[in-house]
Amino acid sequence: MIADGRLQMKYQRFEELPVWNDAVELSAQIFAFAKDPELRRLGDAANQLERAGLSISNNIAEGFERGTTQELLTFIYYARGSAGEVRSILHVLNRVAALAHLQSEICNLMTKAESISRQLRAWAGTLQNTDVTGTRYQNDKNRDRQEARQKADAFMTKLKTLTPHLQSEI
Repeated sequence: MIADGRLQMKYQRFEELPVWNDAVELSAQIFAFAKDPELRRLGDAANQLERAGLSISNNIAEGFERGTTQELLTFIYYARGSAGEVRSILHVLNRVAALAHLQSEICNLMTKAESISRQLRAWAGTLQNTDVTGTRYQNDKNRDRQEARQKADAFMTKLKTLTPHLQSEI
């Protein structure tokens, strides 16, 4: 959410993030999907798919907890990379004849992974266009400075509405 040109944290915990919840749901679905005996016979593919799926939500959580916008961005991109890895593995599995009976589930999982990737891309875009450095850098001095800036902005806005003929000079 952007107010007065500055980003305000809408979520206090990563568990509140819709994209994290979607990633957890995808991971749970992958674990259920990976129990298929034919998939398990392919060697490490099921395990790699499970690890990549789990990595999406874990990277979101780790980045959120790091406390800086730059680190959060880094981990969002790690999470996007893991979502891409999930899709890549699923594309390979979709071409394995022995897994033809799983084609519908594979397509559903790919769609969910793509949705998560789009959400992460949008979130990263928002973060890249903000000057907020993150909660790690929040202290009393910074909060006081931000509050003073907001009061000054509000004063200038009110002044402009009260003195329209002076607006060009302000």
